[in-house]
Amino acid sequence: MSRALVLNATYEPLSVVAGCRAVVLVLADKADLVHESDVVLHSERLAVAVPSVVRLRHLVRVPYERRVALSRRGVFIRDGHSCQYCGAAAETLDHVVPRSRGGGHTWENVVAACRRCNLRKGDRLLDEAGLALHRRPVPARPDAWVLTSVGHVPADWQPYLRAA
Repeated sequence: MSRALVLNATYEPLSVVAGCRAVVLVLADKADLVHESDVVLHSERLAVAVPSVVRLRHLVRVPYERRVALSRRGVFIRDGHSCQYCGAAAETLDHVVPRSRGGGHTWENVVAACRRCNLRKGDRLLDEAGLALHRRPVPARPDAWVLTSVGHVPADWQPYLRAA
């Protein structure tokens, strides 16, 4: 089933929901249809286009700044699915400063790595293993939650996301 981007009344992205949930929000007059997808749901007497983007009719207060949780999928997306040591296809995650040496499990310390480089590095620091990073690991962008939930950003969502 397709997914839909839910926007606040101020057009700020709030979440990603299943297409069926977006239809329910529109039919219950809780949200307005902004963009529809090519998928149509049929019942005995009704045919409804599944929304791709909906906007809530009432403002939802968000009391916090969204921070993307560290995840395997998120790290692979951030690093382009390539090893940060040699550039080959990444298969594993590696802690730049090993956890056994005080390194944290944070965005700034975890990179995508191929098996060969991960085994070569082992439980050592970069200079001890003779490796260097292609790019310094950085925290996820504020809108990365969309990428980690869907994998890619559909074209009709892009105007509502800052830099997806």
